[in-house]
Amino acid sequence: MVLAQFAMLFVVKEIQSWKMIFLLAYCLGGVINHSLMLACHEIAHNLAFGHARPMANRLFGFFCNLPIGLPMSVSFKKYHLEHHRYQGDEVIDTDLPTKLEAKLFCNTFGKFIWVFLQPMFYIFRPLVVNPKPPQKLELVNGVIQLIFNTIVVYFFGWKVMVYLIVGSLLAMGLHPVAGHFISEHYMFAKGFETYSYYGPLNWITFNVGYHNEHHDFPAVPGRLLPEVKRIAPEFYDTIPQHSSWTRVLYDFITDPAIGPYARIKRKARGLDS
Repeated sequence: MVLAQFAMLFVVKEIQSWKMIFLLAYCLGGVINHSLMLACHEIAHNLAFGHARPMANRLFGFFCNLPIGLPMSVSFKKYHLEHHRYQGDEVIDTDLPTKLEAKLFCNTFGKFIWVFLQPMFYIFRPLVVNPKPPQKLELVNGVIQLIFNTIVVYFFGWKVMVYLIVGSLLAMGLHPVAGHFISEHYMFAKGFETYSYYGPLNWITFNVGYHNEHHDFPAVPGRLLPEVKRIAPEFYDTIPQHSSWTRVLYDFITDPAIGPYARIKRKARGLDS
């Protein structure tokens, strides 16, 4: 996927139409970059080289991060592992929307805007809700990304850089592959906190749709999650699941019973509890 985006640098450089660049960013580049973000998700769990080689995983994360345009590999790991351990914690789990988001984006139009702006909330919400000092590897991630971006702009021009970054942002918002952000933990069925999706988009998203399976066994690589479901159908076939990420987005936006705060929330108890 990284090499595919490297090849696209040469293609996009020759395109004159901004409309075509944005169309490519939405339909192709964004899909590839979203897949790379989910590769970084796998890497955050040390599933690329195993738990015995954490630095190899971090370095590979830097590489997978390059076409995304924004340094996120290490920062994502820092917050995501807490999402697993403290899911629904009102302070620690930054995947949980804030009260302000719930109040501002509570109707159909508001939810449409919220979904479109979802990448901004994922970027800035952790800095507001649960700020942490930057780690050394985050700074390294940022420097490497800055060097790569500078090289891209110097040799290929700003249009190509726009293609990479805009594609990343568009595919995190109002986009079929971004449906997993909503499908994973928003309470479409009362009392059920996590939902799986078993459709074809798993083929390009490291099986992130197998989300109940992933939360039950976060150390199992995405490629093996279908096997988890196969050997334990009594646990996964009997609970609510989604059949379409696009339908998830539509239902989320149009159904007045669902919104940014349709989540199971737990009182913060601190990291030591």
